[in-house]
Amino acid sequence: MKSKRQAKILELIKKNDIETQEELSDYLEKEGYQVTQATVSRDIRELKLTKVAMSSGRQKYAALGEAGEDLSEKYTRVFRDGFVSMDMAQNILVIKTVSGMAMAVAAALDAMHLHEVVGCIAGDDTIMCAVRSVEDTVEVMERLREIVEE
Repeated sequence: MKSKRQAKILELIKKNDIETQEELSDYLEKEGYQVTQATVSRDIRELKLTKVAMSSGRQKYAALGEAGEDLSEKYTRVFRDGFVSMDMAQNILVIKTVSGMAMAVAAALDAMHLHEVVGCIAGDDTIMCAVRSVEDTVEVMERLREIVEE
């Protein structure tokens, strides 16, 4: 049942611009799946869904592994669209994003597989990245600046 429900979730988010867990629950119920908010939340986490910006400026759920368009270009666009500024404190890189975009930008950053970045924590509009060294932090900032300025 779980795998069928999760497959249906992936199908629904590809066909519809679903912005909230409640909206996703409604779509699932229309398809005959009785779900709780906790189940939907767990499915979103397990499927590694993220929110991406739509042309309208609103956000919708999307699968990180969605096919169709070159993923590196998709991640670059998400990074550019959400990025506001960045600064460093020793080996901690702090990235400011558009409100509500930190998780999507952090997912894009993770998808870049920067070996210098040990890990990221995202809030609503701020990402903190642990970087291996101060020198690596400077190098990562230079690479990210190039992406933003392209």
